[in-house]
Amino acid sequence: MYNPKDIVDLIAENVRKTKNPFGVPKFLINNWWKGAGLRREGGALLFTGLMYQFVPYIEKSTTYLSRYEGTKWADYVKYGKYIPALVSGLGLAAITSGTEKKEFNGILRDIAAILTRSKVDFCYDPRLDDYSGVLLYDLGDQDGFVRHAKCVAAKLKQNGIHKLITVDPHTTYALKILYPKYTGETFDVRTYFELADFKSNNGHRQITLHDPCFYGRYLELSDVPARVLAGLGIECVPVMNSGLHTHCCGGPAESISPKLSKEVGERRIQELETTAAPIVAMCPICLGNLRKAGAKVEDLSTVMARCI
Repeated sequence: MYNPKDIVDLIAENVRKTKNPFGVPKFLINNWWKGAGLRREGGALLFTGLMYQFVPYIEKSTTYLSRYEGTKWADYVKYGKYIPALVSGLGLAAITSGTEKKEFNGILRDIAAILTRSKVDFCYDPRLDDYSGVLLYDLGDQDGFVRHAKCVAAKLKQNGIHKLITVDPHTTYALKILYPKYTGETFDVRTYFELADFKSNNGHRQITLHDPCFYGRYLELSDVPARVLAGLGIECVPVMNSGLHTHCCGGPAESISPKLSKEVGERRIQELETTAAPIVAMCPICLGNLRKAGAKVEDLSTVMARCI
C-alpha cells in the first residue's frame, strides 16, 4: 500500500494546477462531443464531470502503481508533486491507449443519443463541463475539495446554469449532496437514466446489474435503471448484495492500493457471476475496476443505446 498522504498530495496538487487529478490538459481529455452536433445553449446542461474521459488515464496510472506497490520505489511517489503538472500530464496522455479513449468517448455519445431519443431538452458546452473534485473529498482532502467545488459551482451559476444532467454516480453525489453543503450552491441534478423515456422491443435478454455504492447506498437510485431496462425488454436478474446493501467494486482504493482494489473487485465479481447473466455497470470507476479484476463488463448506456 502507498502512503495515502503521498497520493492525496499528488492528486491535490494536480487539481490545484490543472483542475483535474492527472494534470492532462482538458482539451486532450474532453473531445467526445466533437462532431456530435449538440447544442451549446438551451435546456439542462449535460455535465459529465469528465469521469468517463478519465478512465483510460486511470487504467494507465494504476498499471504503474500496481507494478511498484510494495517495492522500495513506492516511496518515490511523494516526489511526483514536484514535477510540473503539465509535463507529467502530457506524458501520461502520450502513453494512454487511444483505443480506450475512443471506447469511453463512445459511451458519452451513447448517453447523448439516449437523451435525444427521449426528447430531453438538453445542451452541452465543454467550457462548462469540469471535474467535480469528488476524489479529493473521498480521500479526505476536504479543504482542497471545497476550494475546487466553489470554483466549479460559481462558474456554472455565472453562466446561468441551474439544471444539470449527470452521467456517473460520483459526480451526481458531489453536485447533488456535497455542493449544497460545502459551496452553498444548489442545482437541479438528474441522472441521464432518470430522464430516459423510450420503449423498445430490441432487448429480450437478461443482465446482471452492478449497483455502484453512490447510487445504491447514498442516492438510492438503484431501482430506476431496472425500471427503464424493463421498458426495453431487458430483465435485471436479482443480485446478491444490491441496492442499499450493495458491495463495492474496489475502485475507491485503487489510487492507494491497486492490489487491495483488485481483491475487492474479484470478490464482487464472484457475487455477480452467480447469476450467469452478462454483467453491466453504470459507473465508469466500477466498469474499469471490474474489468481489471477479470470480468467482462458493459456499460448501462451501451446496453440502452443498442435498443434505440
